[in-house]
Amino acid sequence: YVPETLVPALDRLQAGIDEHLHAPAFQTEFRAELRDWVGRPTALTPARALGRAGGAEVWLKREDLAHTGAHKINNALGQAMLARLLGARRIVAETGAGQHGVASAAACARVGLPCVVYMGEIDCQRQSPNVERMRRLGAEVIPVTSGDRTLRAAIDEALRDWVSDPVDTYYLLGSAVGPHPYPYLVRELHSVIGKEARAQVIDQAGALPDLVIACVGGGSNAIGLFHPFLGDAEVEILGIE
Repeated sequence: YVPETLVPALDRLQAGIDEHLHAPAFQTEFRAELRDWVGRPTALTPARALGRAGGAEVWLKREDLAHTGAHKINNALGQAMLARLLGARRIVAETGAGQHGVASAAACARVGLPCVVYMGEIDCQRQSPNVERMRRLGAEVIPVTSGDRTLRAAIDEALRDWVSDPVDTYYLLGSAVGPHPYPYLVRELHSVIGKEARAQVIDQAGALPDLVIACVGGGSNAIGLFHPFLGDAEVEILGIE
């Protein structure tokens, strides 16, 4: 379910994805920015001590080496570029621990759009260094004092902002959640992780791995890694108490 006022905005986003996302001009610019600004491809590093301890050959895909320090920048940059093509005048985003907020602030600065980041008041206190990074990158950070004062409340406030101005505002969603086409868009923009990792492990280890593991919060890292490896194959999700 989404409010009726957002249906036209989602339809415009779908039309923009259809027109631009896989067009040669967009992909050429996106790949160049990933290479020259984000610093891709990120390394695939053998974790020898961990492998010895676990009795397996372990490789780590080093998204921490990407600009802003996490995988979030892939999606943030791609969506900011798309928002610019769609004629957006401002961008809103939500963030929990702050990595998506930092990535959104950096991507918006790169494409020349103002950025407002909603962040739960509790998360602002926990992650104050990331709040400072966002502000240094030019974003306005708004602490959310309603609800649980964490990520859920930040998403609610970002949606309220978007509903109030769905034409000139673009909501840069950070996880594989929300209404279509956002999960698809996040998957496509993060698939660079899995595409790189697949080619790297074949080149460096000589074969595909027996098992691919990713941590899951909003799911953007996992979906970007798994899809190029596994396609439509079944993925097992393990909960940790």
